[in-house]
Amino acid sequence: MQKFTVHQGLVAPMDRENVDTDAIIPKQFLKSIRKTGFGENLFDAWRYLDAGEPGQDPASRKPNPDFVLNQPRYQGASVLLARKNFGCGSSREHAPWAIDQYGFRCVIAPSFADIFFNNCFKNGLLPIVLPEAVIDTLFNECLAFPGYLLTIDLERQVVVRAQGEEIPFEVQAFRKYCLINGFDDIGLTLRHADKIKAYEAERLTTKPWLAHTATTA
Repeated sequence: MQKFTVHQGLVAPMDRENVDTDAIIPKQFLKSIRKTGFGENLFDAWRYLDAGEPGQDPASRKPNPDFVLNQPRYQGASVLLARKNFGCGSSREHAPWAIDQYGFRCVIAPSFADIFFNNCFKNGLLPIVLPEAVIDTLFNECLAFPGYLLTIDLERQVVVRAQGEEIPFEVQAFRKYCLINGFDDIGLTLRHADKIKAYEAERLTTKPWLAHTATTA
């Protein structure tokens, strides 16, 4: 997965509490057997005025002009500012897939649903928890200043506001290590590929009945 070290991005404000995973990526889009292509249907029921179906060309649909991500000032946003209990509902991993594939690299909120929070880290998306008072300040600034940017420095664990003020955030050390190095669960395992091959080769020489032929690494 993509590494996350330092990211500066345009902020989009999602000013709703308890945004559930069915709102993030509606159930009809979960039929796909692929892990890609979900970004165009992020917040589908809110982004469009018509009902969407898998495989439908987004250009043929009617966007909701009042929805935040359809407003010109937030085009190209890569930091999502949200309210409490973001990502509640079902455990679908498609939710962080859709957010990431739309172009967001980070979600900042006062709290997240546990499963969604864990799934974000497994898919290269950084969820940051900040106090509600701080979130309120960021919302006010984002709404007041078009082109509002934040810098997220994962290595130093700070969110940097436009005027240079640094807001610290907590992140578990192992999750930080994985994001900075771009390791998902498979990537973590493949760090030991040589040892795995050596073990398999040795096992086949001592227990040849496990395979038709024993091979050496």
